Amino acid sequence: FYLTPSQVNSILKANEYSFKVPEFDGKNVSSVLGFDSNQLPANAPIEDRRSAATCLQTRGMLLGVFDGHAGCACAQAVSERLFYYIAVSLLPHETLLEIENAVESGRALLPILQWHKHPNDYFSKEASKLYFNSLRTYWQELIDLNSGETTDVREALINAFKRLDNDISLEAQVGDPNSFLNYLVLRVAFSGATACVAHVDGIDLHIANTGDSRAMLGVQEEDGSWSAVNLSYDHNAQNEREVERVKMEHPKSEEKSLVKQDRLLGLLMPFRAFGDVKFKWSIELQKRVVESGPDQLNDNEYTKFIPPNYYTPPYLTAEPEVIHHRLRPQDKFLVLATDGLWETMHRQDVARIVGEYLTGVHHQQPIAVGGYKVTLGQMHGLLTERRARISSVFEDQNAATHLIRHAVGNNEFGTVDHERLSKMLSLPEELARMYRDDITIIVVQFNSRVIGAYQNEE
Repeated sequence: FYLTPSQVNSILKANEYSFKVPEFDGKNVSSVLGFDSNQLPANAPIEDRRSAATCLQTRGMLLGVFDGHAGCACAQAVSERLFYYIAVSLLPHETLLEIENAVESGRALLPILQWHKHPNDYFSKEASKLYFNSLRTYWQELIDLNSGETTDVREALINAFKRLDNDISLEAQVGDPNSFLNYLVLRVAFSGATACVAHVDGIDLHIANTGDSRAMLGVQEEDGSWSAVNLSYDHNAQNEREVERVKMEHPKSEEKSLVKQDRLLGLLMPFRAFGDVKFKWSIELQKRVVESGPDQLNDNEYTKFIPPNYYTPPYLTAEPEVIHHRLRPQDKFLVLATDGLWETMHRQDVARIVGEYLTGVHHQQPIAVGGYKVTLGQMHGLLTERRARISSVFEDQNAATHLIRHAVGNNEFGTVDHERLSKMLSLPEELARMYRDDITIIVVQFNSRVIGAYQNEE
């Protein structure tokens, strides 16, 4: 099924979103110029989610990508809720008190976040009261625990991830008299999601990562070329430190069954995730919740089976690994993306493609055809394509879209091949997932001038 270039564009641009930070946002001059984001589904419905928001009661901006598995319920809940937990964890004691007093006396609340959302980024209205009550319990505990010290961003991120995961688990155990909500909280807890979140405040960039989505920094070297700096590590079987961590947490007798076929207990690819209570709860608790839960839950095969060799849960944590980076003027952009991107592209190519897109400069590399026997006709084709590519840089108004175009349409020479793009985008739903995963990307562009000024102040 052949798609015309304009059909390809309308598929690629369906979920794109851009936000430009106002030059002076009222509190401080931001080190972020703006961001572009986009999603391309492979699953129907898509299991990835994305979020972006400005923190209104503290400084800084939050951006994140969430990759769901066993359905989209957990990724959806985390994309709606996690930033509130982070924002609350960062608030000073007086502000928490102000917010609690406002709720007590029925006054309007101080807004905590300003969301930057695409119309397709849905929020579940039915669960908002339940979610609010869990969040309120959390800030009440933070008020009671007040130590008078200012919160460290790293600690705030870790606490927020762990607390939200704990609340997801608790809500599912308690259930809800409303049958719709009861089924929702169980679906959220039994499905799972990884999360990669950035908090940018001045020149302080923190990345909190749980699972196998990734954060990568695009750096412009003195000669104008682009290089990539990893700001997260995948939590999976390829990460030896992660495999060691899991082994340390369980008895020696389980060493052989913990990681099988590169999966946790032979089943789960990521070694850290939200939800996935099948890998966290005791067998007794799983049985009790499923038996007392709604009938739809009993019909769901996934909830019924117990993972093999399940002796000493929990096997899974949502605790993030946090990396702090001080921004420098040569740090031009940040890419947050789910593993759908990294499965198809090397980070070095991602850095070059986004860097060239953002600067509008195309470093003409000599054409490399490494090891291929190339006819004159093919060489002519490559050169023609190169010419077209220079003009095509400007057809995408969004850096994330431009990256998806390359991720899905690149041929063996690293150039976008329209025919390949057309084929990949016209695959029927049930086939698409066999060729690629959902792809979600956020590209954050930094303001080098502001970052330079911050550095000089120091």
